[in-house]
Amino acid sequence: MRTFELVRHEDETGVSGTGKVAEGIEFSNGKCAMSWITSFASVAVYDSIQLVKQIHGHDGKTEIRWVE
Repeated sequence: MRTFELVRHEDETGVSGTGKVAEGIEFSNGKCAMSWITSFASVAVYDSIQLVKQIHGHDGKTEIRWVE
């Protein structure tokens, strides 16, 4: 398992804000769980880290930072 943060450099929608907006974990089977730490807090499960990036990456405006 490894953990990550979703860091938003530009908020296209005006909903989540910028900076660290979510915390996540990638399990050994490749699935990911992510918890939003914004005022619209929720938890979601994704099939892969690539899917997280595809959905929330906003063409590089949001990055996944791995936490050591």
